[in-house]
Amino acid sequence: MLMCRDLATIASDYLDGELGATDRLSVKVHLMMCRNCRSFIGNLRNSAALIRAHSSQTPDPDYLRRLDENIAKALAGKDRDDPGE
Repeated sequence: MLMCRDLATIASDYLDGELGATDRLSVKVHLMMCRNCRSFIGNLRNSAALIRAHSSQTPDPDYLRRLDENIAKALAGKDRDDPGE
């Protein structure tokens, strides 16, 4: 029988659909009996969904331009302030 600690090690594979039929069935049976692991899997599923939703966002081009300018200024200032390097 699958133990909670075992489920924790294969939870990502389960959610990604990467388990074989036997392991997948073991996880499903365990989840029917274990409220804590159901909650764990639910939280993991929600976290993955949030990451997917936000990872597809791209920064505003103006923000990236300003960031590049600020980095260049900071690096130029470092060279002027620290001639010994």
